[in-house]
Amino acid sequence: MSTATAGTITPRGNITVTPRNIRFAHDLPKAATWAGGDVVATAVFNALSLTFPDGERMFMDAVRHYKHLCTGKLLEDANAFIIQEAIHTREHVMLNKVMDGQNYPLDAIRANIKYRTQMAEKMGPMTMLAATIALEHFTALLGNAMLEDGSLLEGAPDDVRRMWQWHALEETEHKAVAYDVFNVATAGMGKWHRFSIRARAMFFITIQFSLNITQYSSMLLAADGMNRTKATFKVLWFLFGKPGFFRTGWKGYWDWYKPSFHPWDHDNSAMLDKWRLVFANG
Repeated sequence: MSTATAGTITPRGNITVTPRNIRFAHDLPKAATWAGGDVVATAVFNALSLTFPDGERMFMDAVRHYKHLCTGKLLEDANAFIIQEAIHTREHVMLNKVMDGQNYPLDAIRANIKYRTQMAEKMGPMTMLAATIALEHFTALLGNAMLEDGSLLEGAPDDVRRMWQWHALEETEHKAVAYDVFNVATAGMGKWHRFSIRARAMFFITIQFSLNITQYSSMLLAADGMNRTKATFKVLWFLFGKPGFFRTGWKGYWDWYKPSFHPWDHDNSAMLDKWRLVFANG
């Protein structure tokens, strides 16, 4: 586990967080079936994309609020984290513009997402940071699944597939930054107090994140004419059955509840190095 005292921390490993300012074409001629013709996979990825602009703005605000407590490499990583998330937000805003707002209930979905992020903001900076580290654990697990299993994005337009892979790479790269900032921000707390904050946050986020992605995805499928109940079951099967987008990260998920947990306990840096080479030249 990272070593934390009031205002200092030694980050685990030797991972450099590198913002890559890449712009993607977002060419989706058939937005309802861009994921290799799979309407369910398309809906799930579109639902995730819709959550990112407001979600990642909250992540940036949460880390920025406590950044003054950071020093050395963690301060550098926190700055790079904020830049990465800002670029991710820009690219997902552009991707989301491709979706047909006349056909899909995008305004209703966005309003629900904004309501939930505003709830966290009203509860204060520590709630925002606790939600951020829990959601960053999810995005790290999902990013790892995307980078390991090429079939999840098989058949997608090249530039859109590369955008998701680039996002997954950077989520993997910075997966411990917000967590380490949390350790600095809570350094004055007892070990079990700190653990209880992140365990409770993960329990709540697990329920909400799973329900929300299922709801938003099924709303998109229903807009294309699928029965809403059938859509819900198909989304749940995609997430937890086959291919099991959420299920594949289950072991890594449960590790969170170990009091000594740190994101780099799951050391996928070798895979990270391979994908860094893929995006070395943008």
